[in-house]
Amino acid sequence: MTQGSATRSLRVLIAGGGVAGQALAFWLTRGGHRVTVVERFPALRATGAQVDLRGQGIEAVRRMGLLDAVRDKLVDEKGVAFVDARGRARATIMANTSGQGRQSLTSEYEIMRGDLVRILNEATKRDAEYVFGVSVDGFEQGEHQVLAHFSDGSCAEFDLLVGADGQGSRIRRAILPEGFDPYWRVGIHMAYWFVPRIDSDSDIRDTYMVPGGRQIMRRSHNPTQTQVYFVLREASEEASAIHREPVERQQGFWACRFRDAGWQTERFIEGMRTSPFFYSQEIAQVRTDTWSKGRVVLAGDAAHCASPYSGMGISGGLVGAHVLADEINRHPDDLPTALANYDTVLRPFVNHIQAEVNPRLLRLGMPMTQPAINVFHTVTALACFLRIPDLVARRSKEDRGGDWQLPRARHS
Repeated sequence: MTQGSATRSLRVLIAGGGVAGQALAFWLTRGGHRVTVVERFPALRATGAQVDLRGQGIEAVRRMGLLDAVRDKLVDEKGVAFVDARGRARATIMANTSGQGRQSLTSEYEIMRGDLVRILNEATKRDAEYVFGVSVDGFEQGEHQVLAHFSDGSCAEFDLLVGADGQGSRIRRAILPEGFDPYWRVGIHMAYWFVPRIDSDSDIRDTYMVPGGRQIMRRSHNPTQTQVYFVLREASEEASAIHREPVERQQGFWACRFRDAGWQTERFIEGMRTSPFFYSQEIAQVRTDTWSKGRVVLAGDAAHCASPYSGMGISGGLVGAHVLADEINRHPDDLPTALANYDTVLRPFVNHIQAEVNPRLLRLGMPMTQPAINVFHTVTALACFLRIPDLVARRSKEDRGGDWQLPRARHS
């Protein structure tokens, strides 16, 4: 145990080896605790699309001493262009790289999720135990221990179980009242995958709007690959259910919904079939009144998923891990106090970033008719001509996390 670390070494089980789970392992091992991370995938899940760091999330990475490693893997995305059916940019909003104010639609810290996961794993794998291909199937709590049952038939006792198992968390389902629905839905769905990059794919993210509340985004993260996003504004039961269907049916759904969209849609749908990566999801937030029960606590998306449209999903996970670990390190002999403080300290930040997702504004950005799309392009082009997005970003006093300050860690 390092100097100044916790007076008692806890045995902590983290279910989920994603960004939040590994960030928590980073801080807990530095507090002198024995950490086991179980990940249901057979290897490190270093996949996924492009993510960004903003506000307090950047500060959390800086405190981990990993900001230079992140900078070395940044995606060069200079801004966002709104294009028409011919691919012509009608308006372009550039990233705010001034180091001051608020990040624009593109953050200056854009990174592939897989690269961030690998950076965190490199920083934690020598101090934490990682077990792949295993999940927590259930648990039983006592006054002093929690007994975890694993998918391989084994079981083990821990002082604390952390559910960092994502938006669809099984740990969360086990500690919340039966029938409780933690999801706040906005009626928007998204799918994303990779296609081969072509010469016309630039370092500006293209956004193409299609009548019917549809949107296509294209962004390129390396010399050979381009990311494709199909976004759909639809409140049907079919749309909500499709994400639980086999991948082939998911792809058929998205191909059907966008077949007539124009622009480069044919290229994107063709590339979907052979993509090394495909993911389909409903845009939703996780909202619960409690993040813990006894010796079980939730972290990251399992606790407070803010949705991709908040721009703070990854940053929220990093910040939450920092706060939770700090409270555990401060109160290793009094977990009820640690977990209560975790909720008290972090809740205002989570409430703020979740409130950033305004369904009315999202609908404005996904018009249903071509005339409405034309109006959006005209207004956005005028704003860019007057440099309004740039001025607003640079002069803003706070980023999407508001003026909430990341607490200074007691143990690091």
